[in-house]
Amino acid sequence: MRRPGASRDGDPYGGFVKFDPWNPQFVAHPYDAYRDLRDNEPVSFFEPTGQWLIARHADVNALLRDRRLGRSYLHVGSHEAFGREPEPAFQEPFWRVTRTGMLDVEPPVHTRLRRLVSKAFTPRMVEALRPRVRRIATELVEGFVERGGGDLIAEVAEPLPVTVIAEMLGVPEADRHLLRPWSADICKMYELNPPMESQLAAVRASVEFGDYLRELARKRRQEPGDDLISALAQVVDEGDRLTEDELVGTCVLLLNAGHEATVNVTGNGWWSLFRNPAELDRLRADPGLLPTAVEELMRYDTPLQLFERWVLEDIEVGGVEIPKGVEVALLFGSSNRDPAVFDDPDRLDVGRAENPHISFGAGIHFCLGAPLARVELIESFGALLRAAPGLALVEEPVWKPGYVIRGLEALKVTV
Repeated sequence: MRRPGASRDGDPYGGFVKFDPWNPQFVAHPYDAYRDLRDNEPVSFFEPTGQWLIARHADVNALLRDRRLGRSYLHVGSHEAFGREPEPAFQEPFWRVTRTGMLDVEPPVHTRLRRLVSKAFTPRMVEALRPRVRRIATELVEGFVERGGGDLIAEVAEPLPVTVIAEMLGVPEADRHLLRPWSADICKMYELNPPMESQLAAVRASVEFGDYLRELARKRRQEPGDDLISALAQVVDEGDRLTEDELVGTCVLLLNAGHEATVNVTGNGWWSLFRNPAELDRLRADPGLLPTAVEELMRYDTPLQLFERWVLEDIEVGGVEIPKGVEVALLFGSSNRDPAVFDDPDRLDVGRAENPHISFGAGIHFCLGAPLARVELIESFGALLRAAPGLALVEEPVWKPGYVIRGLEALKVTV
C-alpha cells in the first residue's frame, strides 16, 4: 500500500499549498498547486505514492488513449513480473468485484464486456429513463422546498442517482437504503493510501453487495423483469454471455461510478454557483443554458480529481522518461483548468461552448454512464431552478477528506 505524506500549511484561498492530497487545505482548493505543476513540473514524481503526476490536458488526454498503459497490468504479467507485492489476501473480495467490471480490465476482456453490457445499457434505454428521472427529481425537490430547505446533498443530490440506478437495476424499494452505504464504503478504496479502516469497510461492502446482487441476478434469470439486471442476465452475443461475477462487477461499477459522480457534481456545482452569483443569475434567467452549464460545472470543480493507469512499457511524456511498472496519476482537475485548452479557465462560464473537459475520461474507458449522468444532472438542476428560484446558501460547506473522489460533507441551503 502507499504511504501518506506529511501535511503542509497554507491558506486554501490565498496562500499557496503544494500538491498534498492528505492536506484538507489542498483538498479545499487544489487549483493553485495545479497551476504550479502545469507551469513548472507538468510531469513529476510524487514520492509518497510512488506515482508520476501528469498535470497538462494534452498529456492526460493522450495517456488515457495510449495502449501502452492500462488500468491493470495483470493481463500482461504477474505482480512479481512488475516488481509488485500481491495484494493482501483479505482484500480479495474487493478485487474480485472490481476486476470483473469493465473499468479495471483491458482488451480483449474489456472489449468483450463493453460489447455485452452495451447491448443492454443502450442510449435508447437511457433516454427512455428521462421521464422517470424528471419525476424523481421533481418529487425530491418539491419535498425539499416544502421543508424550507436543508442539506441539498443528503436530501436531493444523493437520493436521486441511488433511486434512478435502483429502479434501473430492479432493486426492490425495501432494499434501496443499502446501496448508498455500500457504494460509499467501496469507493473508500480508491483514495490514495487508504487507511486500514477504509480497506476493511470496502472489503465488507464488496462481500455484502456482491452476495446481494448474485441472489438478485439468480432470481431475475428465473423470472426476468423490465430492468437492467434482467437484461444483463439474459444478454447473449454470438453465444457469449456475462458470467455471474461479471454481472455483479458491472452492477457495482454502474452504482459507484454513476452515483458518486452525480452526487459530487451536484454538490460541487451548486457551491460553485453560489460563489459565482452572476453566473447563477444568468442560469436562472436562461434555463436553456442548462446543458452547457452542467458541462461547465463538471469542468470547473471536477468530482474525480485523479485517475490512475499502469505503465506497461517504457514511455516518454513531455521529455521525461517513465519506466515500465509504475503508475501515472492523471490529474483531471488540473487538466480541466489548463489555459492551453480553455479560455480563462479559472472563470465559471455557464454558457461555455467549447468545453473538451475530461471529467468522463477518454479512450476505451470513457464513462459508459455519461449519458445517464447528464440526464440526471440536467433534470436535478432544472427542478431546483424552477421550484427554488431563491435558493441560497446558509453556511460555507466543508470538504470531505477524500481527494480522488472529491465532494462536500453537506450543503446547507434555504429556499
